[in-house]
Amino acid sequence: MLNEVSALGLDIGRRRIGIAGCDRTGLIAFGLKTLERRSFQQIVTILQGIVAERQIQVLVVGLPYTMNGAMGAQARQIKAFARRLSKTLNVPVEYVDERLTSHEAEQMILAEGHSPSRHKAVIDRKAAALILQRWLDLRS
Repeated sequence: MLNEVSALGLDIGRRRIGIAGCDRTGLIAFGLKTLERRSFQQIVTILQGIVAERQIQVLVVGLPYTMNGAMGAQARQIKAFARRLSKTLNVPVEYVDERLTSHEAEQMILAEGHSPSRHKAVIDRKAAALILQRWLDLRS
């Protein structure tokens, strides 16, 4: 019997945060919503609702390593932000290499016949789903 999984995938950017969830079996990740970053408290308030509603057990955050695998300034900023979120929400955080997820998400938008430049929020949501799916796949 499989253990139930309740994870939240986050693609944390400077302007937006893509959010993804998964089915309880932990097989399929899907985009939930995209938040415009206004304040830390605004993000916490929205995420608290999602965490409670979905009974989230873990936050899965994408880290944008450089192409040679190093952790650059942006990855360090995201990690610090994620640790703060984790502490405030009282939910553990795990990290996934998110290199090229935004590019993959853009390609998905193009394949659907849409312009990536007009669908930034959708790209962030799809990138969050790709991040969470990588984590789910590594677990199985």
